[in-house]
Amino acid sequence: MPWPSRKRDKGAVADKKEPDAKIAKTEEETSDKEEEEKSAKPPAGSSKSGWKNWKKKESESGEESKITYCHWLLKSEPESRLEKGVDVKFSVDDLKAQPNQTTCWDGVRNYQARNFLRSMKLGQQAFFYHSNCKEPGIVALVKIVKEAYPDHTQFDQKDPHYDSTSRKENPKWSMVDVQFVRMTKRFIPLSEIKAHHLAHKADGGPLKDMMLFTRQRLSIQPLTQEEFDFVLSLEEEKPH
Repeated sequence: MPWPSRKRDKGAVADKKEPDAKIAKTEEETSDKEEEEKSAKPPAGSSKSGWKNWKKKESESGEESKITYCHWLLKSEPESRLEKGVDVKFSVDDLKAQPNQTTCWDGVRNYQARNFLRSMKLGQQAFFYHSNCKEPGIVALVKIVKEAYPDHTQFDQKDPHYDSTSRKENPKWSMVDVQFVRMTKRFIPLSEIKAHHLAHKADGGPLKDMMLFTRQRLSIQPLTQEEFDFVLSLEEEKPH
């Protein structure tokens, strides 16, 4: 049996220690029609990182190669919060307690976040991020073990993520299955990641466009290879 409504539902509440984010119960407000018309593929883009250790490879023509998103950041709430009478708490310890340390990532009700879910590929890794809590940050690594399929909670009238407008013949919402890989060697707090983001934004670096700060309300966020590698390398450093 899946854990009841454990993931971020309509959106990621802005983290309590993120001063630039407005507290909200939903992800960034965009009309359903506008979001639904967006491509199911995450956007590919390019950046001009000035930081020598993380500079992208250049193509033979001298132009920087385009970046595609191949890793992810998944937000979940480790502290109890009732929504329509259901506790949506789901920490990394809850994931580890699941059979085979695997669960479906259900309850996403934002079109852009849903499209990111639909873009996930088998075996890709993601950061498990504790959000909307006393100290938000990255606690573990998970991997995608089943690609997108219909989210059953959209049809369950007792579930807080029930959507009366969704039809089984054409479901609006999707989910993936994720499996615990390992804990990070240390907790990587939001405040530390933000310090690097601000430094890279000013001087160039892999985190300068990180979606954790440009679209902070999204509960499903893509990461470039450079962003993922840099953030993961922080586990080897002493906490600041």
